[in-house]
Amino acid sequence: MLEIEGQFRTAIRDAVNRTSRKPFYWGGLKGYHQLESIAQALHSMPVAENAFFSRLIRQVDRTLEKNRQLAETINKTHTWFLRIAACLRYPPSSYADIPAPTRNQVKLEMAELLRNFASDAQGQVIPLSLYSGLRKRWDLFGDDLLHCFDIPGLPQDNLQVESLFGRLRCHQRRISGRKSTLPLRDFGHYQILFLAESEDQLLEQLRGVPVEDYQRHRKYQAQAETSHQFLARLHRNPAKTMQNLADQYMALLPVSLPRNLFLDTPVSETTKQYTC
Repeated sequence: MLEIEGQFRTAIRDAVNRTSRKPFYWGGLKGYHQLESIAQALHSMPVAENAFFSRLIRQVDRTLEKNRQLAETINKTHTWFLRIAACLRYPPSSYADIPAPTRNQVKLEMAELLRNFASDAQGQVIPLSLYSGLRKRWDLFGDDLLHCFDIPGLPQDNLQVESLFGRLRCHQRRISGRKSTLPLRDFGHYQILFLAESEDQLLEQLRGVPVEDYQRHRKYQAQAETSHQFLARLHRNPAKTMQNLADQYMALLPVSLPRNLFLDTPVSETTKQYTC
């Protein structure tokens, strides 16, 4: 009998007093359900003849009733949390057999979810806290997260992203034999695209990209690399690079404007000093 009483005490302490799982706050829903299970077990026992269990069942019932409304609010908020995860298709392993959504689809679904959540959370502290945090983080990082739905193989988890780029850096060092992984800045995103388990999967990924999108993003890539390429040419051959830039400018001048106008402009002595 004493051993059974000790086990009940242990179960209650585990449900209520664990600092790693604050009992009736965000992480306490599991503890509350555990306490409900203890109460059900106590009510199924003949406790009238046992002073310890008679006192214990009253204390457990009082604690459950005192925190019932808070637990229901947390449970409702947890339901919204699951809806957020479902909107983001997280974890990906749960949606492996479902076609991946587009970024626009996820963005529209999240906007609708935020509108519904805002109206449902009015006047409630805990749901409103979750909504405020979600709204703030979505405004700050939502566009970055949506890249996961644009690029096959790019994980949605921060730790998995770090692991992925860690592997890419190791591969780059092994290929180049150098410590620097600077080339990943230009070609790292292509390596992510080619993370396929088979040639068929790789071919499927390539065929899934519309030609118009490919041409548009190729143009964006060229524009993004323009500044880097210009500086590289400038460092390699400053005179030729700047002369080419001057020639491009001259080619854009109107035909009616004399082309030798700028060639006849006198050069100051200070300029000659630094160019000679």
